[in-house]
Amino acid sequence: MTTSDLVIDVKDLNKSFGDKRVVKDFSIQVPRGRITGFLGPNGSGKTTTLRMLCGLLTPDSGSGTCLGFDIIRESDEIKLRVGYMTQKFSLYEDLTIEENLMFMARVHGLDRRHERVTEALERLGLLERRKQLAGKLSGRWKQRLALAAATLHEPQLLLLDEPTAGVGPKARRTFWDEIHALSTQ
Repeated sequence: MTTSDLVIDVKDLNKSFGDKRVVKDFSIQVPRGRITGFLGPNGSGKTTTLRMLCGLLTPDSGSGTCLGFDIIRESDEIKLRVGYMTQKFSLYEDLTIEENLMFMARVHGLDRRHERVTEALERLGLLERRKQLAGKLSGRWKQRLALAAATLHEPQLLLLDEPTAGVGPKARRTFWDEIHALSTQ
């Protein structure tokens, strides 16, 4: 496998907050198209690691690339190409589903905004609910909205932080079916 086949290739990442070391000597290589999971207890550094990989946090030490871009020097390039779905719902609860997606389309500077939003609504079964306030959605529907927002700009890599926490088994299965379909793309 060549380095061009790897979407993530990092070595010895470290991150501390004050005197608390959260990530210690983390290394991983992830090939394109592979679904990979991090397992560990709460507080073990999974979220911090994901945030370093997608360019939201700078590691204290270590090196590597995400989508071929240096995670320290080229984090802005990584952010443009990665979709990141946080473990806590982070969209605007006082906006509708459609308004949240239009906002995300503007944030990403996307062309064909209405068309892209409509496609995302259709793909994730949100079209009939598009005028519903995000704050009134169940966990299952918030999850679908968050996935729509994370994939709206057609990222090359999707990072999901505990995407099925708080949803039932049927919703979890449906979500993972959608993720597998996205992975083949």
